[in-house]
Amino acid sequence: MHEMSLAEGVMGVIEDAQRAAPNGADWVVRTVRLEIGQLAAVEVQALRFAFDVVKHDTVANAAVLEVIDMPGTAWCMKCGDTVAIAQRGDGCPQCGSHQLQVTAGDELRVKDIELA
Repeated sequence: MHEMSLAEGVMGVIEDAQRAAPNGADWVVRTVRLEIGQLAAVEVQALRFAFDVVKHDTVANAAVLEVIDMPGTAWCMKCGDTVAIAQRGDGCPQCGSHQLQVTAGDELRVKDIELA
């Protein structure tokens, strides 16, 4: 379950931001917003569970995890179009080619952290 290591990485980002900020020790994290691409191979429910585990007894103890779904897109080498794809291995909806290079939707990033 790689979602546990992903959740630990998110907590690392929160802790790094806390250390770098003035008065970081006074922080209370209310919301953590993640952008997760449709092609990122992340099981969102498992990530939510893992985040609930790793945030226990931290500055993010009461934080809510919000997930923003990012669509998958790819560039088709055959027809040159940038197209939407739901999963890796899909063919180009324009020409049917499977020579696609993913251009978006495979990311997982902390968009922002809401503090109180």
